[in-house]
Amino acid sequence: MTPDRRRIAVAVAVATLALVVALGVRPVSPDRIAAAYVLALAAIGLAALTRSLSSAAEEQPASQFERMLTRTPEEPSRPPELVRIEREITLGAASAGHLHLRLLPLLREVASAKLGVDLELRPERAKTLLGDDAWKLLRPDRPPPEDRTAPGLPLRRLRALVDSLERL
Repeated sequence: MTPDRRRIAVAVAVATLALVVALGVRPVSPDRIAAAYVLALAAIGLAALTRSLSSAAEEQPASQFERMLTRTPEEPSRPPELVRIEREITLGAASAGHLHLRLLPLLREVASAKLGVDLELRPERAKTLLGDDAWKLLRPDRPPPEDRTAPGLPLRRLRALVDSLERL
């Protein structure tokens, strides 16, 4: 006998025992006792039906409607700003024109934010804080390259520049 059937049998047995006791004691009329017994059996039946329906619903696969309502978790992705900066670094290493027009202004902003000094307004202070190597690349009055299609800055030097900016 399954646990659900055992529960139902025990509940019916308890209700029947209560019926026998109530008929023996007769606190109210036998009609009311019989009505209470029928009501108790109906409650036991509804509880068993509800339990069996809910367990059957758990066993069934989700409907197409329920599947469409559930969201598929988004795959983790890299932040778009990180992808953009990586692209700028790659292009800055490949092209002197891109280095001058896109990557160095971005690195100047980083240096200015880290130093708390505007590189154009206080160049002497910025040069002191940055050091000669970083200043040569980041100075605002740096002339544009003669050949914009020439190779940009090697990745090794870019890494050294970024490392020096991180140490600020």
